[in-house]
Amino acid sequence: MNRLKAEEAIKNFLLEDIGDRDVSSVLFNQGDRGEAVIRLKQEGVVAGLDCFQWGYHLLDSEITVEFIKKDGDFVKAGEAIARIKGPVAVLLAGERVLLNLVQRMSAIATLTAQCVEALGSPRTRIVDTRKTTPGLRMFEKYAVRTGGGFNHRNGLYDAVMLKDNHIAAAGSITQAVQKVRSSLGHMTMIEVEVENLAQLQEAIAARPDAIMFDNQTPETMAAWVQLVPEPIRTEASGGIDLKNLAAYRHTGVDVISIGALTHSVHNLDISMNLAISHKEALYQ
Repeated sequence: MNRLKAEEAIKNFLLEDIGDRDVSSVLFNQGDRGEAVIRLKQEGVVAGLDCFQWGYHLLDSEITVEFIKKDGDFVKAGEAIARIKGPVAVLLAGERVLLNLVQRMSAIATLTAQCVEALGSPRTRIVDTRKTTPGLRMFEKYAVRTGGGFNHRNGLYDAVMLKDNHIAAAGSITQAVQKVRSSLGHMTMIEVEVENLAQLQEAIAARPDAIMFDNQTPETMAAWVQLVPEPIRTEASGGIDLKNLAAYRHTGVDVISIGALTHSVHNLDISMNLAISHKEALYQ
């Protein structure tokens, strides 16, 4: 992840939660310090551990973060992944935001790893989509990579995806491809979505960089792959998830995009247990 962008995002997340101050912190004396242990309460692949360090250092540069596990590790339920030491008030102020972030990232990494294993293909890549949580795309796409998957385009700005509405507006696949190719630089990839054999044939003739087979059966995809010339990459998409992924193993497509990696995960349960060392307040 880009640390500068990540820290800026985390800063805004913390500001949303803390506001002017954590009013519950009146419970603690200024000298109260603690040690927090972060544990997974259910097994999974951990992702986003740096967020603990970046987030807590934004709140207090004196806080120390010790990583017991690293991103990409499979962790059993009950195992510790990090140990954090510092002022109690600060540890608690950052707890919820940072746990929320790492819980979600770890859930995405876990599901991605499960999908890679279920597909069981050395040739076909599992990739994500733009169906991410607003504000969290960078974190969620990093989690996909941590789980062994790959990223599709990051946004509307780094690759062209010509879907049904684009094609309808342009008049045809041929016209749509010609228009964007004449308007954009040679480094911008062009992908075309197809829904039937006639569209596939037209797309092949237009020579985009990639063709997406939308909502087709594994049998249809396997047949269509044979028609696509080698320089053009192929993608399977639409209704594919962990339950039916294995059926697409032998289709021969280059990538399988799965929106569920980011839009349907349930956060991994992670907890923070805090031990407090009380000291007398400096001011009464």
